[in-house]
Amino acid sequence: MKTTLNELCQKDIATASDAELYTALLKLVQEQSQKQIKPVTGRKLYYISAEFLIGKLLSNNLINLGLYDEVRETLASVGKSLADIEEQEPEPSLGNGGLGRLAACFLDSLATLNLPGDGVGLRYHCGLFHQNFKNNIQNETPDFWLTDQCSAKATDTVFPVSLAGNTYSARLYKLPVTGYEGRTNMLNLFDLDSVDESVIADGISFDKKDIARNLTLFLYPDDSDEDGRLLRIYQQYFMVSAGAQLILNECAARECNYHDLADYAAIQINDTHPSMVIPELIRLLEEHGISFDEAVQIVTDTCAYTNHTILAEALEKWPRHYLDTVVPQLMPIIEKLDDIAKTRTTDSSLAIIDQNQVVHMAHMDIHFSHSTNGVAALHTQILKESELAGFYQMYPNKFNNKTNGITFRRWLLKCNPALTSEIESLIGSGFKKDASELKKLLNYTDDAEVLKKLSCIKKSNKEALASWLEDKQGIKLNTNAMFSIQSKRLHEYKRQQLNLLFLIHEYLEIKAGHTPVTPLVSIFGAKAAPAYIIAKDIIHALLTLSQVISADSEVSRYLQLAFVENYNVSAAEKMIPACDLSEQISLASKEASGTGNMKFMLNGALTLGTMDGANVEIAEAVGNNNIYIFGQSSKQVIHRYAAGDYCAKDWYEADSNLRRAIDFLTSEEMLKYGDEEHLKRLQNELINKDWFQTLPDFNAYIVRKEQAMSDYAVNPEAWSRRTLINIAEAGFFSSDRTIKEYDDDIWHLGK
Repeated sequence: MKTTLNELCQKDIATASDAELYTALLKLVQEQSQKQIKPVTGRKLYYISAEFLIGKLLSNNLINLGLYDEVRETLASVGKSLADIEEQEPEPSLGNGGLGRLAACFLDSLATLNLPGDGVGLRYHCGLFHQNFKNNIQNETPDFWLTDQCSAKATDTVFPVSLAGNTYSARLYKLPVTGYEGRTNMLNLFDLDSVDESVIADGISFDKKDIARNLTLFLYPDDSDEDGRLLRIYQQYFMVSAGAQLILNECAARECNYHDLADYAAIQINDTHPSMVIPELIRLLEEHGISFDEAVQIVTDTCAYTNHTILAEALEKWPRHYLDTVVPQLMPIIEKLDDIAKTRTTDSSLAIIDQNQVVHMAHMDIHFSHSTNGVAALHTQILKESELAGFYQMYPNKFNNKTNGITFRRWLLKCNPALTSEIESLIGSGFKKDASELKKLLNYTDDAEVLKKLSCIKKSNKEALASWLEDKQGIKLNTNAMFSIQSKRLHEYKRQQLNLLFLIHEYLEIKAGHTPVTPLVSIFGAKAAPAYIIAKDIIHALLTLSQVISADSEVSRYLQLAFVENYNVSAAEKMIPACDLSEQISLASKEASGTGNMKFMLNGALTLGTMDGANVEIAEAVGNNNIYIFGQSSKQVIHRYAAGDYCAKDWYEADSNLRRAIDFLTSEEMLKYGDEEHLKRLQNELINKDWFQTLPDFNAYIVRKEQAMSDYAVNPEAWSRRTLINIAEAGFFSSDRTIKEYDDDIWHLGK
């Protein structure tokens, strides 16, 4: 290995800089991954998604290629650190939250299982945004991450895409995806050569009408105005048109007769952003001489749709005149599809184009895909019984569940090597490809030495996180405290505001002389969409409270609040292994699945959560004694919405503890460090609206969280036993299992 690296570096690695070594390792990965590219026989998957939150790739690729230990040891022998070298790699900014991270895990599992499957997406120049805090307020700046050494390489392949009557050239970039002892697949990303990063001014502002220069600048551009909403449609069509042309070209190269397209290609529509691939593929097939009716059947047999949410805001629907403006070539096809749908049902609520001339993308996906799946058992049940009940009655055989999963290569092997090593010493290495083997750890639940070792690994991970956070943000954490972590997109339904109210409650209890049984460090990581005012107010309140706490020595010895700036995959890889208590506290019925809950579980955190999303299946796996469940059930929540009788102010006025916490938002202590407008607006929202029912779950949350703190402090060995049970039962939540289910039930891919 040393000789190989010397040759790639063109010098002795002992004298090479980290940047030179990074370049050499990139070449090594590229050479080795090329050897894993295999020809495709039978069906190939095209997984189309607006985002792929892939994280840094160097170490992950070295692990999957079986080179990590050898490279690390070789570098260490000459005084070099692989971790330091990896710092040379920019953080790919191609995704935001769970949707993009799931897509990345799926690509890893496809390649690991030797299944032919490529991703299709966009090459965003600045991602969502780079988050920083000033005066306790989130600020957004461009996340310039593209460099000459990015893993995604430009090709000579371009496809014409017609947008609002103008033709643009979509250039294809290819990024290899290596599997663990598997094959190499590709992430295909499209970009426009004319996109110009210099047009960004004043934070992340830019001329949204200048499509030639702005098209792929940002993931999810601000859609608070019409130009922003149109830009999203421009992006989505650019992605699916180029993607559809790529699919047809690749199938043609395999001598596919387009009449038999469904035998060569499977297309998975990841949420509604890629929905226009359905009419676009029909349009392209018609151009190749296939009749409309046959093209509809071919596309239906080829496409499958994954629903990721029941939130109305995420089930995209566009005014017809938007599509008339951006993609006039598709509207006649969408009209015909709507006519077909209306022949199948008299229920106007299931139409693609409704009476207000609004086009419902999810409706088109369900009518003209052969499969519609939810992503957790509860989520799929809610879709069938409530949100998509009419469609389920029409197409019962289309609906199925595929509970999400995570890749254990990144979320255990890479991010928690000490735990990986301990597991391997106990049960061997089979779990790296067969996660169900983790159940063998249940044989060690009464082994005091194993439980002690788990506790030591957790403490070491907490110290590593504390050191990183001190270097990054100057925050010093008490590593003897319980670490509670809530890291996910900032949204009211995920209820970071509930955690906020608990922390205010704890602060006030400590001030009143009621000290907790164990010190608590509460850590957050989250970005709020730039136009999501209340979400940004929640961040402001949390940052302000952190200042109030840190300035009060009477409280800060027992309670700390830290907010990690610019939360991303690299930050998650440091936070998740250090967590004791995983905060999964969304309003029951609102979280489709969640995958953070699985990552924390795998790394030995206990879950504090509602019976929502995959929390339900985690609870079933570990048993009620090894998880902290609280709050309303999904049926209670749905009933309360249906009744329309929830009044937040009644709860506020009836509960003095709750009222005390909410009132504190605009207290003298908070206003010393915070902005009154932000804090007052959040306070009013909680008292007068509280759409995601924070207040009814407040007291139950306090009881269960304080119970967890007591359990952690009183019996450390019992706590470690419960963490081991969580790790042992995490195998079901591997994305390898999820992908196998997709393939067995929906895709039927070749090898």
